[in-house]
Amino acid sequence: MAVNPWVVFAIASAVVFLVSVDATIAVAAFPALRATFAETPPTTLSWVLNAYTILYAALLVPAGRQVDLHGAKRLFLFGVALFTLASAACGMAPGTGTLIAARIVQAVGGAVLTPASLALILGAFPASKRSAIVGLWSAAGALGAAVGPGAGAILIEVASWRAAFLVNLPFGALILWFAAARLPALKGADAGEGLDLPGIAMIASGVAALTWGVVQVDQAGFAAPTVWGPVLVGVGLLASYALWARGRRAAAIDMTLFADRTYALVTVASFVFGIAFSMMFLSSFLFLLGIWGYSQGLTGLAVTPGPLVVIAVAIGSGRLVARVGHRAVLVAGGLLYAGAQMWVAWHVTATPAYLTLWFPMQIVGGTAVGLLLVGLSGAAVAGLPPARFGVGGAVNNAVRQLGGVFGTAIAVVLVGQANAGIEAFRLTFLCLGLIGLATALLCLPLSRHSGRVALRPAG
Repeated sequence: MAVNPWVVFAIASAVVFLVSVDATIAVAAFPALRATFAETPPTTLSWVLNAYTILYAALLVPAGRQVDLHGAKRLFLFGVALFTLASAACGMAPGTGTLIAARIVQAVGGAVLTPASLALILGAFPASKRSAIVGLWSAAGALGAAVGPGAGAILIEVASWRAAFLVNLPFGALILWFAAARLPALKGADAGEGLDLPGIAMIASGVAALTWGVVQVDQAGFAAPTVWGPVLVGVGLLASYALWARGRRAAAIDMTLFADRTYALVTVASFVFGIAFSMMFLSSFLFLLGIWGYSQGLTGLAVTPGPLVVIAVAIGSGRLVARVGHRAVLVAGGLLYAGAQMWVAWHVTATPAYLTLWFPMQIVGGTAVGLLLVGLSGAAVAGLPPARFGVGGAVNNAVRQLGGVFGTAIAVVLVGQANAGIEAFRLTFLCLGLIGLATALLCLPLSRHSGRVALRPAG
C-alpha cells in the first residue's frame, strides 16, 4: 500500500512537537512544584528540568545512530511508547525523586523520537523537497518549545501541575495507533557500531557536575568547595570525553565536525542562545507570578504572543535566509533579542505594565527567537557535505539543549527563590540582553553569502 508522504509528515511533526513541548512545559510547572514540594530546595527541584535536558541532549546523536541501524519505524514506535509511559509516571509521581527518575526515562524516549521522526520524513519525500520539509519539521519543533510554557501554565491553572504531564497520554496513544498503521517500514542497516556508552556517561556526568556547581552558587557563594569542586569535575569529564572521542568512529558526539570553522562558530552560538532560551522562559514565569502577581493561567496567556510570533517568523525565515544569507538573519536576530531584553531591564517596575512593556517585548523577542531558532539550525549544516547533514544537525541540537541546562541553572540562582525581588529580575533581563548580544557577535564572522540562493522566477 502506497503511503502518503504528508501523512508521514503529520505523524512525525506531531511527535517532534510533543517532545519539544515537554522539554519546556516543566518550566511552567516549576512554581507549582515549588509550592507542592515546599520542603525541597529550588536547586534540587531544578533537576526536574535539567535531568530531562541533559540526558536528552547526550542521547540525541547516539540515538540517531541506532535509528540508522535498526530502522526508523521500529525505533519511532518504541520511543512513543516509552515517552507516553514515562509521562504517566511523571503525572503520578509521589515525590521529587520519583518525578526526576520519570523525567530521565522521558528523555530517553524523546531522544529516540527526534532522529526517528526526521528519518521518516526524509525517507517519505524526494530529495528535491527535503530542504523545505525539514524546515517545516524544524518549525514544528520550535513551535512546541515556544508554546510549552504557556500551554502548561493554563493546564496547571485549570487542573494541577500533574496535568502538564498527563496531557501527553491521549496524544501519545493516538500517535502510536496512527503510526503503527500508517508509517512505512524503513529497514535499518545490517551492521554498525554500538552505543558509545562511556562517551554518553562522560558527557551526561560532566554537564550534570557543572550544573550542580552552578546551582549551588546562590547558597554557598563562588568560593565554596561545593561550587568549584563539581565545576572542576565537570570540566575534567568533558575534557576526558574530547580525548576519548578523538579518532573514534562511533563517538557519541563527532568532534571532527568542529574542524569546520562555520560549524564551530554556529554551534557555540547555538549553545549561548540555548542558555538565553531556557533562562528567558523560566525567569518570565517567575516574574509574572511573583512580581506582578499574575495567576498561573493569566501568566500562560501573557506569554502567548511571543510563541505565536515565533511560528510566523520561523515559517518565513527560510525564504529570508535564501535572500540575504544566514549571517544577516542571525546577527539581526541576536540584536533584536538583546534590545528587547535590555529595554525591559531598564523600564520594568513592580507595577504591571503589560500593554506598554511586556507585550512589545514579546513581539520583538518572538521575532528574534524565530530568526535564531531556524537560522542556527540551517547555518550549522550549510557548510557540511550532505553525508554529514544528519549528524551535524543532531550535534548542533544537542549542544543547544545543553546550553538550556545552564540557562535553567542560572535562572534558578538569580530568581529561583520565592523571595526574589525586582532588582534580581532586572539583573536577569540585563543578562539575557548580553547573551543575545554575544549570540550576534558570534555570528558576525560567518560568510556573508552562507545560505543565500539565486531566486529566479520560474519559466
